[in-house]
Amino acid sequence: MYPSICPICHLTVPSLELERHANSHFEDEELAMDMELAQAIALAPPSPPLIVNNQVNGDRQSETNAGKSPESSASWHEGRTSYRGESDTDEKICCLVGLQIRATFHKVEDGLMALLRNCLELDSDNSTSILAGYVDHFQSIESEDIGWGCGWRNIQILSSHLLMQRQEARDVLFGGSGFVPDIASLQRWLEIAWERDFDILGSNHFNHKIYGKRNWIGTTECATLFRSFGLRARIVDFGSKEIKRISSVPDSSQGTWGMKINGGKLKAVQVYGPMDKFLYRVDHNIPQTDSSGQEKSRFSNIHLGDGLGTSICRSGDKLADSDNIDKSFARSVKGHHVLIDWVWNYFSDNRLAKSGNPRVIVSEKSPLYFQHQGHSRTIVGIQVKHQRNGMHQYNLLILDPAHKTAALEKSLKENVGWQKLIKRGLHTLKKLQYQLCYIDPGIAYGEEMERLKTLDSVYLEF
Repeated sequence: MYPSICPICHLTVPSLELERHANSHFEDEELAMDMELAQAIALAPPSPPLIVNNQVNGDRQSETNAGKSPESSASWHEGRTSYRGESDTDEKICCLVGLQIRATFHKVEDGLMALLRNCLELDSDNSTSILAGYVDHFQSIESEDIGWGCGWRNIQILSSHLLMQRQEARDVLFGGSGFVPDIASLQRWLEIAWERDFDILGSNHFNHKIYGKRNWIGTTECATLFRSFGLRARIVDFGSKEIKRISSVPDSSQGTWGMKINGGKLKAVQVYGPMDKFLYRVDHNIPQTDSSGQEKSRFSNIHLGDGLGTSICRSGDKLADSDNIDKSFARSVKGHHVLIDWVWNYFSDNRLAKSGNPRVIVSEKSPLYFQHQGHSRTIVGIQVKHQRNGMHQYNLLILDPAHKTAALEKSLKENVGWQKLIKRGLHTLKKLQYQLCYIDPGIAYGEEMERLKTLDSVYLEF
């Protein structure tokens, strides 16, 4: 068993005890009681909105729903009872739409991504960069969420893009409010997703409660939240062969989850780490191919090449802590080209819109929620430099909630030091496991909405 460092008190603790130890810092019974009382008060206003002819009385709600198309309304209501129903979940949604709080953040003049685009245009002549469109940066705040809130901040970053770039997402996200909610409001939305049977295993892990708590979350909670609004959130897992081999034997004492597949053979993935749930592997369906015969994800138009081995469905454990894997299993940097290639293919999809200098291209793709053991960030683009020897050098372009937005803005405006804050080369990918979450276009409804309640993933092997 290998040690890990607690991000709260910086003590060295056994890796298996890291989550319990970290969460113990916040397990104050009186605070929990106060939070429950505050939630009960917030969700029980004296005069809840009245429903008349499918419209909510009140100026705030009328403005919220103005301009919505029948299709977007249908997708929001699909798979659940209408607001006219008397279920507790419906009442919570009605109240939360009006009571949720807009997240505060440092607004970058001219836009953070516009500044990044300008710097990339001034970068090396032999480089090509592809960026997501509009994105706001949400930093962790010392007095609020330092040490536990990176997952929520990345959800906010991704939400800022969806609300600005995709009208269909703006219509349904957060009840059509049109703004990014604060962490407490996002926690309420996740609880409502759980009540509607999205990611039942994840809900069980958190005992169905997350509001007012400081538990670490990860990729699956991000996907669950967005899926509950009908958005097609997809998960991609990257891992090594050694992790597969280590986790092929279940250990009930460690809480391993698995299922019988392939004629009764039991497979499971034993993983550790504070933030995320892993996914167990099942036989892949017959893959789709394009006209060139290249294999594609059944969720998108991304070419996956020969790396696609299995699709995987939700299980009940966590991302692996690389410290728990013998050092002899350390993969070479070359293996992580799988992740770099995937990100490049993702952003360089056929649907591209060139903007300004041809060395910088703005993609229609959403940013990527980027998870690894210990932290999560947001990938907003990728850069390739064409070297004289014919080789290509890739850099992921990443926004980190741990960075101060004002510092990012200053470095980009001055074109000094921003590379150290945003660029991450192949040599920095040292973990044995990574997860990405992205949002495909369109809104799900009906049977597709029901299928989104069970999380699944594509697994790519290093």
